[in-house]
Amino acid sequence: MITDTTMLYLYVETPLHAGAGSGLSSIDMPIQRERVTQYPMIQGSGIKGKLRASAGDAWNPKEVALVFGPDNDGAEHAGALIVGDARILLFPVRSLSGVFSYITSRDVLSRFLRDYNRRGNDLFWNIVHDLDIPDHTALVPTKNSITAEGALVLEEFSFDARPDEKVSELGRWLAEYAFPQSPEYDYWRKKVKDSLVLLPDNDFRDFVVNSTEIVTRIRIDRQTRTVDRGALWTEEHLPTDTVLYVPVYATNSRKARNGNDDVELAAADILNKVRSLTESQKGYIQLGGDETIGRGIVCMSWAREER
Repeated sequence: MITDTTMLYLYVETPLHAGAGSGLSSIDMPIQRERVTQYPMIQGSGIKGKLRASAGDAWNPKEVALVFGPDNDGAEHAGALIVGDARILLFPVRSLSGVFSYITSRDVLSRFLRDYNRRGNDLFWNIVHDLDIPDHTALVPTKNSITAEGALVLEEFSFDARPDEKVSELGRWLAEYAFPQSPEYDYWRKKVKDSLVLLPDNDFRDFVVNSTEIVTRIRIDRQTRTVDRGALWTEEHLPTDTVLYVPVYATNSRKARNGNDDVELAAADILNKVRSLTESQKGYIQLGGDETIGRGIVCMSWAREER
């Protein structure tokens, strides 16, 4: 039974390829996406595996088995940590003014609130429940760096910009609670306050489907120094400055069938231990493929109590 929950936020610092295998489109190696919405996501199994690998370097084997499950015999008992899929919260899009904007939608924020309040909180955003966003309209902060003469241009698409104090409030909340709080993120916390955009759901979906980063890669034959036959392919990546969130849950540790476990951990202790992995990793973890060429570096931050 789940007895404690928290939220893990991931700020993508280098393009991230969490692959879905082969695809049916023109992209040879697409990223993972939700089946219905086509929003980008990262499966929880991959995130949990990375956390387990980090724990293996920092904890004793019994603690690793209690939290993540036994290495060799999964029939003994299940792990006590439950890691959900990483879901999209903010997506960066090139902007004519202000370099880029963080875009989101009511659909995304409504899902986030549902996951967030599962922790027993009572977070409520009027902007999600009370406002309708007309077509070709974007809600922006009252003070921003991304609009000019009442218009917002994202990629090659123009929107009527409507300043709204509720977007400003949302930007301040995200900067304080969803972004890393280390000094090197001062600029980005300020950036989200004046570059946050709330788009109609359909427009948001179009951007996250069509505005990801596509990279063409090749392999060179060592002898001829030309491209190997058939070694030309395209990869899809989540762009730098994407923000995702991961619901994380825990149960009390389970005993092995033989009853010989001499270590027990409460759910709250398990989540605290997993949070400590952030410190051992200096706040960073690598997700997805292409690790040796610097892809998939993300900064981790955990939910904090609201003041």
